[in-house]
Amino acid sequence: MVVRLIYCVLFLYTCVVVYPMAWLLYTSMKTDREIFLNPFSLPELGDLQWVNFTNAWTKGHFGDYFFNSIVLTFATVAVSVLLAAMAAYALSRFRFPGARPVFFYFLAGLMIPLQLAIVPLFFQMKQMGLLNSRLGLLTAYTAFGMPFAIFILTGFFKSLPSSLHESALIDGCGELRAFWSVMLPLCRPGLITVGIFSFLNTWNEFFMAFMFLSGEGSESLRTLPLGLANITIISQYRSDWGMAFAGLVLMMMPTLLVYTLLQQHLTKGITVGALKG
Repeated sequence: MVVRLIYCVLFLYTCVVVYPMAWLLYTSMKTDREIFLNPFSLPELGDLQWVNFTNAWTKGHFGDYFFNSIVLTFATVAVSVLLAAMAAYALSRFRFPGARPVFFYFLAGLMIPLQLAIVPLFFQMKQMGLLNSRLGLLTAYTAFGMPFAIFILTGFFKSLPSSLHESALIDGCGELRAFWSVMLPLCRPGLITVGIFSFLNTWNEFFMAFMFLSGEGSESLRTLPLGLANITIISQYRSDWGMAFAGLVLMMMPTLLVYTLLQQHLTKGITVGALKG
């Protein structure tokens, strides 16, 4: 009885999660007339509107937004993972005065709402001349992603046997070589976990991009969420909701692909980092 109840709950949860994505996919292939007359009906197989994707990529400038998001997301993932790995390695392997306060200082970043910090951060970016630039947005994304990354990777480094680190030093490795060649490869599941979360957060982030890329000349730097909002606004006046739904599908596909390919590493990384941190 309990097993059947669990299966029923999982089935209902699957329907709740899968159906909106399926509805979004087939709605992106419908005309505006079909969307408004029968929003939940399937499109006609002989009249699939693949042109919606073409319009989103060209007329909606989704190609440019896609490129900007790819560059910014991968740069954020690379910088965040590298800096967080070095900080987590130092906090987990070395004993120095203030190590625990520093660790809790990083964790405090998880408790600060973005909306609370956005105003002072905006003026700080303005004074540093980083508004309306990829570098400014990269700096903000990296800073807000570091606390979670350090929390996960610190637990991972603590779970590794100290004998591996000591053996590397005995064999003649320096601290940097031991970190880069021995300890870092062993933390691959944790690195992938941090990379996935950083990818998803950066790829779907809207608020900071809207605040820091709102000036003149920033149109060419817009990311996918900003571009999608622009397409939605255009659709309200030009009646092109098919293009808006197609843009949503284009934005959703990379995240589904990344999660599908790396979900096993994600589960392992969270489990090990949480149990032995």
